[in-house]
Amino acid sequence: MHYPYEGLEPYTLANLFDRSVKLYSKRPAFGWVDGAIMNYDEVAAKVDALIKILQENGIKKGDRVALLSENMPNWPVAYLSITYIGAVVVPILPDFNPADVHHILRHSEAQGIFVSSKHQHTIEELTDSKISFVINLDRLEPIKDLDNFSYIDQFRKKIADKIKKNQEKYRPKEDDLAALLYTSGTTGHSKGVMLTHKNLTTNAMSSFSVIKILPEDVFLSILPLAHTFECTVGMLVPVLHGSSVRYLDKAPTPTILLRAFEKVRPTMMLSVPLVIEKIFKNKILTKINASFITRTLYRFAFFKKLIHKKAGAKLMETFGGRLRFYGIGGAPLPTYVEEFLHDGGIPYVVGYGLTETAPLLCGTPIDQPKKIGSTGPALYGVEIKIKEPNEKGEGEICAKSPSVMVGYYKDEAKTKEVFDEDGWFLTGDLGYLDDDGYLFISGRSKNMILGPSGENIYPEQIESIINKHPLVLDSLVLEKDGKLVARVHLDYEQIDKLLHAQKRPNEEVQKEIKELLESMRKEINTHLATFSKITKFIEQQEPFIKTPTKKIKRYLYQD
Repeated sequence: MHYPYEGLEPYTLANLFDRSVKLYSKRPAFGWVDGAIMNYDEVAAKVDALIKILQENGIKKGDRVALLSENMPNWPVAYLSITYIGAVVVPILPDFNPADVHHILRHSEAQGIFVSSKHQHTIEELTDSKISFVINLDRLEPIKDLDNFSYIDQFRKKIADKIKKNQEKYRPKEDDLAALLYTSGTTGHSKGVMLTHKNLTTNAMSSFSVIKILPEDVFLSILPLAHTFECTVGMLVPVLHGSSVRYLDKAPTPTILLRAFEKVRPTMMLSVPLVIEKIFKNKILTKINASFITRTLYRFAFFKKLIHKKAGAKLMETFGGRLRFYGIGGAPLPTYVEEFLHDGGIPYVVGYGLTETAPLLCGTPIDQPKKIGSTGPALYGVEIKIKEPNEKGEGEICAKSPSVMVGYYKDEAKTKEVFDEDGWFLTGDLGYLDDDGYLFISGRSKNMILGPSGENIYPEQIESIINKHPLVLDSLVLEKDGKLVARVHLDYEQIDKLLHAQKRPNEEVQKEIKELLESMRKEINTHLATFSKITKFIEQQEPFIKTPTKKIKRYLYQD
């Protein structure tokens, strides 16, 4: 395989970074939306300084160092410092609860941790771990005043004789472990995914098969960097091309995002489907439904496309007018939202991948025609096949790629389960390839429900149809006593307006909500195959509990 990047072999993160510092030294690299931005030379100076701190604390090849923080310019600095000397970075999603964070720190046997001021409290109750030093990520300085510092200091003294202050920089090799990523999991089981330097570097390099990225490109980062989609595509890819990344200093609320779009005018952005789905339902679909004329015209394909085109042009202006790549991944994109993106002229790409594949496997090149509902063909260097396809060509999606993980940390049995005898990685997703090699995903194999006559029912596909309803925020389709039911979380702000709920007794409102749910069920069933029809809608009053990547924790709702 030949990637179009000279001077990068062997494929390591250290070589990737060194090459970019050499080629793009004075170009902007990382900064806040509203603050100063470091150039690549300045990033390199910070990396060198951090390497010294890590080595003074005895960190060497193979040692694990955790990274717990919200997004900030120093996050990639810490990541690059850890991996530069052959140590293993353990990024932790900041939305994990403290118990999960403590479990990851113990399970990974992390010897040190970078933590932001905002999340410092999470580790102050940590005991029984191998952590011997803590570095504040905001200031890039060791922390000495933790509530549990005496415990950490005692552990440090215990291993003092093992700490050798070796100032020699170890150059990582391609097959050295670079990152240990703990999946957020919808099944309640968090696994440590082991990714090598080659896994991550080749995945970043495969981006050329989707779009040509330039040093002038500006990325706006809104997804958590501890998620492999944002880490690889939103951090390593811009570093590879000498591009710059801007970070938000607050949660990405609509107000904060609008200001960031205006200030940064990004050319590149990544998001999960939920972000664009909310924009479409709350800002665009609401306006369409507010007028009898547009609501009526929207039923006709010709006018629907015209309305999408006009709304898309306005959205592009909102994004700052320079966007040339909007990458979407992490969960299925509803068809009705993709139709809007397609008709509206938004330069979007739907990607498919997993943490275990570092992450990208498929994506439609930006200059090629899109196929609605497809995640596109395999990227450069990736092979995709369908295992044991049925008469419709559907089966388990399997992959081979230089980006496929080594395995799960301390879990040989689980690792063996996801590789077949020929070395193919078994994704656990079901789908099919069309004649052009475009991949279409049906759903997760573990979520699939068997119909009354053996039909394959994919809850995600039904949920996509339910979620299209303007009064629905989220839904979950389950099997109960051999029948399909849906838990539905409504948009209660809209419900209050529709039913004038504030002025009426609660009993009356609840009765009308039940009637509304039944009416919705009947209407939605007209769009479903006979074997996929829902027998009951159950009101889900509280928002669904989700993973940090916004996937519903399905196992919590299985009766």
